[in-house]
Amino acid sequence: MGFEQKRLFDFDEPAPWEEDERTERLVAGVVFPDGPPGEFDYTVPEPSAETIEVGCRVRCPLGRGNRPVIGYCVRLEQKRVAGRPLKPIREVIDRRALLSPAMMRLTKWIAEHYLCPWAQVLQAVVPAGVRFQAGTRNTVVLSVTPEVAEQLDTLKLPPKQAAALRALVAADRPLAPGQLARLAGCTEGPIAALRKKGLVTARRDRISTGDAEEPPQPREANLALNPDQQVALDTILSALNEGRNETILLHGVTGSGKTEVYIQAIREVNGFGRQAIVLVPEISLTPQTVARFRSRFDGVAVLHSHLTDAERHAHWRRIADGAVQVVVGARSAIFAPTPHLGLIVVDEEHESTFKQASAPRYHAREVAVARAKMEGIPLVLGSATPSLESWHRACTGRYTLIDMPRRVLDRPLPIVGTIDLRQQIHGRYSRGMISRQLHAAIHAALGDGGQVILLLNRRGFSTHIQCPACGHVVRCPDCEIALTHHRTKETALCHYCDHEIPAPRECPKCQFAGIRYSGQGTQRLEAEVRARFAGATCLRMDTDTMRTRGSHQKALDAFRRGDVRILMGTQMIAKGLDFPNVTLVGVINADTALHLPDFRAAERTFHLVTQVAGRTGRSERGGRVLVQTFSPDHPAIRAAVRHDYAAFAAGELPLREALLYPPFGEMIRFVIRGPSEQQASQFAAELAERLKHSLQQQGAQPRVLGPAPAPLAKLRGKYRFVVHVQGPNRHQLHQAASEATATLEPPKDVQWIVDVDPLEML
Repeated sequence: MGFEQKRLFDFDEPAPWEEDERTERLVAGVVFPDGPPGEFDYTVPEPSAETIEVGCRVRCPLGRGNRPVIGYCVRLEQKRVAGRPLKPIREVIDRRALLSPAMMRLTKWIAEHYLCPWAQVLQAVVPAGVRFQAGTRNTVVLSVTPEVAEQLDTLKLPPKQAAALRALVAADRPLAPGQLARLAGCTEGPIAALRKKGLVTARRDRISTGDAEEPPQPREANLALNPDQQVALDTILSALNEGRNETILLHGVTGSGKTEVYIQAIREVNGFGRQAIVLVPEISLTPQTVARFRSRFDGVAVLHSHLTDAERHAHWRRIADGAVQVVVGARSAIFAPTPHLGLIVVDEEHESTFKQASAPRYHAREVAVARAKMEGIPLVLGSATPSLESWHRACTGRYTLIDMPRRVLDRPLPIVGTIDLRQQIHGRYSRGMISRQLHAAIHAALGDGGQVILLLNRRGFSTHIQCPACGHVVRCPDCEIALTHHRTKETALCHYCDHEIPAPRECPKCQFAGIRYSGQGTQRLEAEVRARFAGATCLRMDTDTMRTRGSHQKALDAFRRGDVRILMGTQMIAKGLDFPNVTLVGVINADTALHLPDFRAAERTFHLVTQVAGRTGRSERGGRVLVQTFSPDHPAIRAAVRHDYAAFAAGELPLREALLYPPFGEMIRFVIRGPSEQQASQFAAELAERLKHSLQQQGAQPRVLGPAPAPLAKLRGKYRFVVHVQGPNRHQLHQAASEATATLEPPKDVQWIVDVDPLEML
């Protein structure tokens, strides 16, 4: 008893923390998506030291209560631990790192550039389907040791056992007993016999329950390139062959053959045993792009938001295993875990959909620039209407500019004409959305066997509902925005918070029965088209009709086959689509975004009109474009009509420079929101003062604009205020924003966000 007491209370041995001070321990830096910001140090217990890697998830005790929280290991180092003893990691969750060292560096850059916690970036980069191993099950898997594999030809086995063993060796990966039985063409009896003989080893692991691989398709040969395409390809190949990072802006008119240049460059990349990422801006573009790439490459993976978690996980694993040559997808595809990346392509690089609306608010194009630079590879930005930021960088030598001013086979660009809606109001056809000239052009195109695309970038049937007696506008109670009438269900819907009411038949305020439904939406356009062209099949593509999985592909396939003669919709039909039989494009109202309180309004209008005009004239039949507008003399409209990007940029850039707007200045936007207008306003004022003080301490003179009510002053029951910081020096703005918000504590129920390089100004 005395001996046991002495062992229990013997203080000759050092205490645990005293031992830590004298010996080095393996320490992990961990960040928590659902915990406080910053890195936290934990010791790595011996059993976990062999399996833990930077980029994998771990479960750690956090806080005084030591609640188990999942975090990401972002650092591993041997060091002496002095002072307070560190807590040990409880569990290493992932058998392999979810993020490579290159992706860890990229996510760190995103966190610093977009002023976002690193853990939040990591959580966004790794899809939920990957984190939760969707589409897999925990089961017994079988494998063969190298020693047994070497003896394969000398083993004396019954035929079925021998066939199963050979199939397992040839598979070069662990297989479940059922999978091996199907592969070897036998029952599980011979496999059980192999296990008893010790010729195969068994362990529990997670295996996929599905297959992300596509069935093989006939391969198409490279197309012959015209001189413009060859110059573009040679420029890309020069950077590839020299192994250098270079950003190439491919400015090619619509139909100039940019995609063929991408494909032939990627074939060269694959020849080096490396992979490529191709970003497209819209889900509607993905099926067409994927089909084209699958006709040329064996291994194509797809990443976009319409995939199920299981599909995304399956693609992710194939990419990480190096089994994919090309990754095609929307903005999140820039985070594809390619182990041997050789080239990145951002098609339609000007598109605003490459900007993430929620934290982390990254722009996929800028992330692509950073990733290409870190990995020392070329980046190709392609567009018929480049963003002014990319255009300016190319003109000042930061990017390499390659022009492709001619269409494939020297086909002419379509003739674009404008229709002045101011004159139409007084004409016979003033009540309709389709002018007399456009009506005649549609009739002629259909009579000639052609197809028609009609663009209207507004959803719904009527964009606002107003009483002519008292002036009352039916608004969303949570957003104070006019509700949009949707005729399908006879509802009035808020497009921001989805508040929905039955469409009123009388004024809710004065009960006047003659309430008026005004404004133009795609549903109203569809009704008018069906009434005017009853003999022509038509299809509407917008967010309301394209909700189901695969709906984009079905709709576009029907139009491509000719089953649909008139395709109408929002901006999702305006870009990148290639339909040779389209002989007429009509823009119902080019002014929908032209006069919004946004310094990019003219640029977006120019992009949209030019892009939709490019959907026609892609065959020997030629094409025509008619643009209806109340502002035919606006510089953006005039430049789009002439297909003259250089003229548009030359007129717009001096205006940006005078006001220090991008690309001549940097911008950070803060949005403050809360249920109390006064509280939100006061907090916004405090933030603005902090920003001014921080900038003054640096001796900088950037502009702090605001606080001011946001253009959409109330959304989802919250009052919104904005503060903008502009200046020529990015480092100063970032430092000021970091200092101003480091100890910023908003009142209860008041929230704020920071948006670096904002695109959305409403």
